[in-house]
Amino acid sequence: MSRKFEEKRAKFYTSELILGLGHLHSKDIIYRDLKLENILMDDLGNVFLTDFGTSSIHNLGMAKIVRKNELAMTFCGTPEYLSPEVILGYGCDRTADWWSLGILTY
Repeated sequence: MSRKFEEKRAKFYTSELILGLGHLHSKDIIYRDLKLENILMDDLGNVFLTDFGTSSIHNLGMAKIVRKNELAMTFCGTPEYLSPEVILGYGCDRTADWWSLGILTY
């Protein structure tokens, strides 16, 4: 168990999370709750996003379908990872996921 990853390992995990978020965004889904507790690792060391809430395509829990130029106005997520626009109540789009990834990576 380590408290801090070596740079190479951190880059690998971050790259896999980027691919996962990118895939969700390509389907117009914003994740909105990226945090350590929502990342699983398999026996090969690959990471996966989890905890989407219910299985209904229209109710994804924290994740939400948001078309281009739309904003999700619900205040939700984990405080330590929230982007400024969510905290200020401006609404969010997929950029909020990238903010959370930056916080997680840091």
